[in-house]
Formats: sequence, C-alpha cells, structure tokens
Amino acid sequence: MVEQIDAPTLAAARADALADAVLLDVREPWEFQTARIENSINVPMSALVARVDEVRELAGDDKPLVVICHHGGRSMQCAHFLARQGIGRPINLAGGIDAWSQQVDPAVPRY
Repeated sequence: MVEQIDAPTLAAARADALADAVLLDVREPWEFQTARIENSINVPMSALVARVDEVRELAGDDKPLVVICHHGGRSMQCAHFLARQGIGRPINLAGGIDAWSQQVDPAVPRY
C-alpha cells in the first residue's frame, strides 16, 4: 500500500520529517515547466521505466519519495510501480500540484 499526503501536511513536513524527501514530478515536461514545487525533479510517467535506475539512485531503498502529478492519479500509479520495485518509500501527493497551488502556494500557476 502507498502512503498519501495532502499538500498542507507536505509543506509543513518539508522542514523536518520529510526534509530529505525526494520530490518526484511525473508530469510531462511542459506541465513541469508551467507549474512545479521548488526542488522537485521531473521524470515523466512515460519515461519512468527507462529511468528507474536514476530514481533508485536518488531515493535508495528507504528515502521518502513524494510522487507528484496534476491531480494525484498518475502519481499514484507511479508510486505503486516504485513500491513494487522496492525504490524509496513512495508517498503520493493527494490532489497533486493543483492542490499545492490552491492550499499552499498560490504563486504556482494552475492549469
């Protein structure tokens, strides 16, 4: 089972409990360029299988790995995939970048 976290909880936890978390954005490059969370890394869902070793290098076997998309659907699929691969500790951002924009950082554009 994959953990989920909401945007306000993630924002608060980035200062302590999730300070070392990898923020993995699985949206397409144009989406990532439009709106993103600071310090996130873009590996589109369509490239995740090909770049899985890169993600494993970033997250190891147990580092928190917050997976982000637009609304939370793609990221949940990717989080399950990463969990099955034994990569990091995948956590889905419920509501995605849209929730982040609405609830945490209104400077992040909505689309």
